Amino acid sequence: MAKINCALISVSDKTGIIEFARRLAVLGVEILSTGRTARLLGEQNIEVQDVAEYTGFPDILNGVVRTLHPKVHAGLLALREDESHRREMEEHGIRAIDMVVVNLYPFVDVIGRPGTEPMQAVESIDIGGPSLIRSAAKNYTHVAVVTNPETYEALVEELEQNEGSLSERTHFGLALEAFRHTARYDSVVAAYLSGIEGERKEGPARLALEFVKRQDLRYGENPQQEAAFYVEQHLREPCVSRAEQIAGPELSFNNILDINAGIELVKEFDRPAAIVLKHTNPCGAGADDSLAEAYRKAYLGDPVSAFGCAVVLNRPLDAPTAEAIAELRAELDGRPAPYFVESLVAPDFDPGTVELLLRKAKWAQRTRILKTGPLGPSSVDETARDMRRVTGGLLVQQRDLLGFDRDKLKVVTRTAPAEEHLADLEFAWLCCKHVKSNAIVLAKDRMLVGVGAGQMSRVDATIIAVRKAGERARDAVLASDAFFPFPDSVERAAQAGVKAIIQPGGSKGDPAVIEAADRLGIAMVLTGTRHFRH
Repeated sequence: MAKINCALISVSDKTGIIEFARRLAVLGVEILSTGRTARLLGEQNIEVQDVAEYTGFPDILNGVVRTLHPKVHAGLLALREDESHRREMEEHGIRAIDMVVVNLYPFVDVIGRPGTEPMQAVESIDIGGPSLIRSAAKNYTHVAVVTNPETYEALVEELEQNEGSLSERTHFGLALEAFRHTARYDSVVAAYLSGIEGERKEGPARLALEFVKRQDLRYGENPQQEAAFYVEQHLREPCVSRAEQIAGPELSFNNILDINAGIELVKEFDRPAAIVLKHTNPCGAGADDSLAEAYRKAYLGDPVSAFGCAVVLNRPLDAPTAEAIAELRAELDGRPAPYFVESLVAPDFDPGTVELLLRKAKWAQRTRILKTGPLGPSSVDETARDMRRVTGGLLVQQRDLLGFDRDKLKVVTRTAPAEEHLADLEFAWLCCKHVKSNAIVLAKDRMLVGVGAGQMSRVDATIIAVRKAGERARDAVLASDAFFPFPDSVERAAQAGVKAIIQPGGSKGDPAVIEAADRLGIAMVLTGTRHFRH
């Protein structure tokens, strides 16, 4: 490849640019630049020519038009081996530009700031930058296009080792990365604009998605499946994709799924809450005034299933909760139940709590420990959509963010729920949203005591939940993610001692179901909202 003789540098993110430009200058590369980038380099005694001086045309429109000039783009697009191109360049005083170093206005950062108005976002859309990148990338056999500051060191080392030249392979790799960079940028802009008006509800006619690889995974759901974890860069909501791992082995495919499910459930609660998950379903959940007590409830919900679980908290891990995680054990057949935690997730960790856990629980060395930032109802991004891949397509829907609205409950039995049951009905309803359908949960004292998940019939889910609850079903409440087609689930619940039921209603069998509840002395309320989770 030809030697790099002239480079145009115009960057929004100036990370590493001074040292990169300095080493280019040492190699004899002439540097063109614009605006603040040119001033920054000049202040560092790096010889630089302003683009406006080179083109003979000033910056106009407050700098919006700087590099959109024929002398710039012809210098990028000219085919060096083409005699007519060389003749025209000489005729018009056009210099061949062999390298473009550009990154774009931080549109993602702007739209992520609270209170950003649409026109503020529009003003931050880069025009000149993408144009430079695309011109350079199109002519990649002659022009090196650099969009990622993380590549500076490797590129300058290659230039130093090869008398100022880059390999054809490097040129191609840079061009591919550049086109991906502008495609990602345009997709974020399009997604933002489509959400302003008109397309948020029904979705755009075409959907372009951009996810960036965060890490390769050892394997997928099973060892025979290759896997990787890709994330949305512009999402600001606390989630598994933005969590910081502070201890433990690398996350697995299944770890990520479980952690995501736990985070989404724990966001439902304003008060301290803890979730214990297996296979994306809560086997235990608790809410209380103290985090340690919330965790105790969550663990004791189903200590047998809790072996190898994910634990998710919505408050920073404190010392009492860390000690409970390390030491609390249920008795099974006269012996402490076996227990270890695959993943532990919290908004933050009080000083010393991770060390306390590692010291008191031998298994904690194997625990993936993640920090998310604040988790709760206010941390949810209501504009984000839920997506699920099917073979040959993608299902896209609004997230199910409807919570519990006491004012909209409809009491349909002769007896209304007792006041002490209303808090448990709310707790059960929020938990039931996050259990695979068909879903039945039993709760008592803001503690999940029985879960029936993913069953093909609702009565089977009820039987499992009641069996899990055992004696704790007496005076408990029951939540169902969808209506009861027949009275059989109500009858099973009554036999176990359940006192109140919350369900959506809407079945043709509602009259028979309500009659059974009245006959069996169970209070029943309808929400009018279904929460299937397939």
